[in-house]
Amino acid sequence: MTRIAIIVGSTRPGRKARDVAEWIHSIAIRRTDAEFSIVDLLDAALPLLDEPIPPAAAQYRHDHTRRWATTVDQFDGYVFVTPEYNHSTSAALKNALDFVYAEWTNKAAGFVGYGVSGGTRAVEHLRLVMAELQVADVRGQVALSLWDDFSESGVVTPRPQQAEAAAAMLGQLVAWSTALRSVRVHQPVP
Repeated sequence: MTRIAIIVGSTRPGRKARDVAEWIHSIAIRRTDAEFSIVDLLDAALPLLDEPIPPAAAQYRHDHTRRWATTVDQFDGYVFVTPEYNHSTSAALKNALDFVYAEWTNKAAGFVGYGVSGGTRAVEHLRLVMAELQVADVRGQVALSLWDDFSESGVVTPRPQQAEAAAAMLGQLVAWSTALRSVRVHQPVP
């Protein structure tokens, strides 16, 4: 079965990322063609990147890096839930992406952004990072507006079209994640 991680991309106090991840998870688990799990960066407890050797070498010295590598490696694809901070993604998410390399490679990613402008600029930055990690990002994405998809008290209340966008993105993501497994099986051994 194809395994997809929904990555909570913020560790900030008062964050909405966990609530958004739970919303997307509630839509995802209706599918029967993949398994979906929430992976919260707060639980990963990664420090600021502290590995002395570049991650492409896969010579991890720290236990927290090895645990993170194991977590990332077990999935075929990812939904990145990202806030938009200063026209980009969160530092916590970028840091988590930078810790490992091969564990991301030849997999697929979809995005759920949120912010004043729907998190679209954060997602655009993540697409550039995905290219370098050799992750195939799907075209469909969800852009939640703080004005229209959250209540006045900050509760996630997406408009109906957001669930449709989520379903479309998840369909693309599962298809690509499943297809890319064959690429990973045939990778040459370094």
